[in-house]
Amino acid sequence: MNPRELLLDSFRAAIDAADPQKIVPAHLPEPPPGNTLVIGAGKAAAAMARAVEAHWPAGNHLEGIVVTPYRHGLATNSIMVIEASHPIPDIQGEMASRAILESVRMLKPDDLLLGLFSGGGSSLLSAPVPGVTLEELKSVTHQLLLCGASIQEINIVRKHLSMVLGGKLAAANRAPVRCLIISDVTDNDPSSIASGPCAPDPSTWQDVLALIERYAITVSPQVIEVLQENSRKSSNGGAGETPKPGDPVFRNVKNRIIATARQSLAAAAQFFQAQGITPLILGDTVTGEAREVAKMHAAIAREIRHYSNPYRPPVALISGGETTVAVKGTGKGGRNAEFLLSLAIALDGLENVYALACDTDGIDGSETNAGAVMAPDTLSRARQAGIDPTALLDDNDAYTFFEKLGDLVITGPTYTNVNDYRAILIA
Repeated sequence: MNPRELLLDSFRAAIDAADPQKIVPAHLPEPPPGNTLVIGAGKAAAAMARAVEAHWPAGNHLEGIVVTPYRHGLATNSIMVIEASHPIPDIQGEMASRAILESVRMLKPDDLLLGLFSGGGSSLLSAPVPGVTLEELKSVTHQLLLCGASIQEINIVRKHLSMVLGGKLAAANRAPVRCLIISDVTDNDPSSIASGPCAPDPSTWQDVLALIERYAITVSPQVIEVLQENSRKSSNGGAGETPKPGDPVFRNVKNRIIATARQSLAAAAQFFQAQGITPLILGDTVTGEAREVAKMHAAIAREIRHYSNPYRPPVALISGGETTVAVKGTGKGGRNAEFLLSLAIALDGLENVYALACDTDGIDGSETNAGAVMAPDTLSRARQAGIDPTALLDDNDAYTFFEKLGDLVITGPTYTNVNDYRAILIA
């Protein structure tokens, strides 16, 4: 098998380990005496809903609403699937959020609220708090995504500006809550995944104000007034804060992580091992600027290639997590393509080193590719085609670089999301 196919097959193994159809059934709760309401949000929400329907005991009432990004919808029977915008919220997400909230408020103590959450849910559950318009929420979200803030920091803001996130959904409900969660964050913290609609939120309005200031986010006077007023109320013990750890609203709430990046990396490692290639998992919590993380990966690859340290080739370096990109250029491309272009420049055609960097949800940034692949001849082919790698990296235009070389990886939606997957094969 050639190196490119090995890398692509390892990526498929990683995705397969987080397939909702395979992992949801074993975690389903017992049906309640009353009705079951299924609610959910995220890139895996429709696939999770379909898995619930396929394995829910016959004769037990089931209905619900889940919201998922455009092109991620699947056919279901009793659970309504609504598509909305990601990562910038839109009116579809707002209406779906309000419908979910109203449905949750109608539950009785003998009913069950079954939550299905995965990465991407934060922008989909976008009903803004009073005093904040959807347009203002969109503007704040857009700026946060471009400034280099971590996903945890972005979600602190989202939790407080949404009527549903940060434990507020659990607080609106009287029934037992059981949430099944596919994690796309490095610490697998339920409060961070889809901004924790049914999880305690330790962050505060003061944290939101600090982040707005730190990243120089431009907001309207009306939003500043909402932030400051709620900050004053929460400081004085008043209402308006998200429910915190220990709050009685979480007494009968259970959040269960059913898929993680670590599980997917382990599946990829098993795949490489079966091919006679030594896998080395660098970690599932790799963060930082994508281009800088790539330089560190390149250093490890050179050490193995030149000195067989810590292992003799063939070796596969595997890592997950979520890097960031502080966008300064005007180009196209997500964090995985940017990582890979920076890696190619750092390796400078190092013989027998190949790499793949993709997002397990099938979408890298705002384009249609999951990521890209790289080979020892990537830079030489680019230069022969008149493509300047450094100039495109400076312009945050890694998508164009790999598109022109025909090296994009395009999977379409995978209906799951356990964050980034990177594999460097030292043959």
